[in-house]
Amino acid sequence: MTQWTEIAIAYHSGFGHTARQARAVAAGANSVADARAALHDVATLDVGLWAALARADAIVFGAPTYMGSPSAVFQAFAEASSTAWAAQAWQGKVAAGFTNSAGVNGDKLNTLTSMAVLAAQHGMHWVSLGLPPGWLYSSTGSPEDLNRLGGFLGAMAKSPSDAGADTAPPAADLRTAEHLGRRVALTTAHLVRGRRTQHGDRIAA
Repeated sequence: MTQWTEIAIAYHSGFGHTARQARAVAAGANSVADARAALHDVATLDVGLWAALARADAIVFGAPTYMGSPSAVFQAFAEASSTAWAAQAWQGKVAAGFTNSAGVNGDKLNTLTSMAVLAAQHGMHWVSLGLPPGWLYSSTGSPEDLNRLGGFLGAMAKSPSDAGADTAPPAADLRTAEHLGRRVALTTAHLVRGRRTQHGDRIAA
């Protein structure tokens, strides 16, 4: 019987742009054999959401960056997760993050840092983006490069304030999100395999 690696993508999207990024993360995760990613909109804090996150082997957090911080809806979810924290329900899970804003910078790093701290408080293992910077890093860079915005902690995307979610974020940012999803799925599979083949104090990699 196949044992799936369960990856939950817990995100909020104000206007659909971050939801598009979330779908790209899911597509990347689902491209890995025996991985199964599911999208969970944290605007609804119900029993089903908490149960799905408790079951998951990995949780990828996603939110738009508004005024230099995660959206208020995502922050409400983060604060409500204190119940899971009290039960240590996410201890040992894999975590990662992604964010979108209209500005090239927009202080997106602050949002990703907030997510990483949230994961650390829950005792989770944070997975970075794992890509070199693209685009403006060198004179030969292109806006089509992976990681064109030069983030390291998680996946960043830029959606112009006057562009709809049907056209933004651009393809390069969505491919970067897919890369993050694959990286999370592969890392999680490795960790879960080790747990499932554990013998005493020795864990087979």
